[in-house]
Amino acid sequence: MGKSTIRALWKAKLESRAAGNETRGTPGTWEIDGRRRKFRGIILGIDPSLRGTGLAVIEFSGSERGVLLHSKTLRMPRTASQADCLGSIFQGVSECCRRYDVLHVALEETIYVQNFQTAQILGAARGAAIAAASVAEKPVFEYAPLRIKQAVVGVGRASKAQMAKTVMGLLGHGAMLNVDEADAAGAALCHAFTHRP
Repeated sequence: MGKSTIRALWKAKLESRAAGNETRGTPGTWEIDGRRRKFRGIILGIDPSLRGTGLAVIEFSGSERGVLLHSKTLRMPRTASQADCLGSIFQGVSECCRRYDVLHVALEETIYVQNFQTAQILGAARGAAIAAASVAEKPVFEYAPLRIKQAVVGVGRASKAQMAKTVMGLLGHGAMLNVDEADAAGAALCHAFTHRP
């Protein structure tokens, strides 16, 4: 792209801003502060798993840090049937969407697994979470685990411990979240950092 094109784009952007055409402060918009664009709104992050789904509700108001409103791990005993686990995931996601003014839902995409049964179970857990968000009429965004780690930690191969520590720092949260909740928060942070309306 030539310099004249870049200048033309910046000129058009600045003229639009001066004319008051840029949306500020409304949910889901990105606000320019001279350094980067910032998401505004509440995101429900989900780390789906049949017996330990992590949930994290984070509010982004345009400040430097998101605010963790709620986090929870939906733990199910080994004796619980698959149907009961899926019902618990659906109810947990539905409750978060109902209790908080969730704007978007973000979760990890399915990762490659060699075991067909594991893939099937993970897919069912993701399906229950996505269905709950869809019934609540919340848009769902999916991110690859490598992309989430890259956006949050800066390294695509970061460990779960690194992820939890970075999430704690980004949220200014006093205590370390458990790994499932940290991964859910990571999905929400990735969405806030990378999504473009």
